[in-house]
Amino acid sequence: MKRIPLSVPNVCGNEQKYVDEALRDGWISSVGSYVNKFEEKVAEYAGVQEAVAVGSGTAGLHLAYKEAGVQSGDLVVVPTLTFIASVNPIRYQGAEPYFIDCDDTLCLDPKKLETFLENECEYKEGIVIHTESGKVVRAVVVVHIFGNLANMEALCTICHKYSLPLIEDACEALGTKDSTGKMAGTFGDYGVYSFNGNKIISTGGGGIVVSNHEEHLKHIRFLSTQAKTDSWYFVHDEVGYNYRLTNISAAIGVGQLELLEGFITRKEQLYNLYRTKFEEVGLKMMDFRKDTRSNRWFFSLLWEKDYGMDRHQLMRELKEVGIETRPIWGLIHHQKPYQHCLHGDLAKSEYYIDRIVNIPCSTSLTDEEALYVIQEIIQRKG
Repeated sequence: MKRIPLSVPNVCGNEQKYVDEALRDGWISSVGSYVNKFEEKVAEYAGVQEAVAVGSGTAGLHLAYKEAGVQSGDLVVVPTLTFIASVNPIRYQGAEPYFIDCDDTLCLDPKKLETFLENECEYKEGIVIHTESGKVVRAVVVVHIFGNLANMEALCTICHKYSLPLIEDACEALGTKDSTGKMAGTFGDYGVYSFNGNKIISTGGGGIVVSNHEEHLKHIRFLSTQAKTDSWYFVHDEVGYNYRLTNISAAIGVGQLELLEGFITRKEQLYNLYRTKFEEVGLKMMDFRKDTRSNRWFFSLLWEKDYGMDRHQLMRELKEVGIETRPIWGLIHHQKPYQHCLHGDLAKSEYYIDRIVNIPCSTSLTDEEALYVIQEIIQRKG
């Protein structure tokens, strides 16, 4: 029985060639021509002036939060429906999350954000104070879940009104753009992409921070290399981090980036195949916004509770026939480190957490394999 994985890298271009070149040149660590080349190419693709390559999306988020001014005792607004890496770097900075609900895109709900700021906070002299806790609300984090673009027009307007930095966790959304061509990750003050093994393109592990704030990005680059003011005499004037991407990983990234648009096209083809076949029998996929071009990173099936088999049983049975699936992440306010954190009404997040099943969506998935997945799912619907 052939195993059909959920989402795996598709290494099918010049990656080996570029890695071989990096090895021949002897530059395998965080200094080398491919690091610079990868940064330049991602910046050009995203339509920003500059980018800083780092060792992971989590590292990129940490640096973005730090540069946005997040510090001990602050609150940072963040969705509960996200991967925990969106939230952990808030704690790295000694701050606390305030969890906001999602809308039907699975992304941060602008209406609930505005309600929170209007009804639970005071805005004084350019600073937002959460009334109940007395903490400063320092920043807002939006996550483009599964490659779906959040309502950035509304979120940017709200954050501008309250003088709040807006950080985009675009780790799942490289290539997603609005109707004007503006890319996810480039609306707010900082954007972060991930190149983990399951992302639409991969460097094995890695991330990039983008911004049009040139001086802030320069400082992020400085912090990512241990904050050395003099690299010859090893002089440091701040606490820095060993966060830079290696030249070998960057070489893979350059090769992968050349394939990105083709991968997005293949994702669209596979998603439409799933959706069409499932609609014929009354099954529904989570939609991507029709006024955007999504990268469709993950495909989510909505498995209702009256289908005769609960979704956990569905996933177990699919595993037995070689099909890997996955539930959505556990909501962060349910996780042990964050159970006592402040939050608003999270009803929509709770609704989706009980229904989503993520199904195979690799760019190397064949139509034949997708049809097999469809067949095995349909025959289990009551």
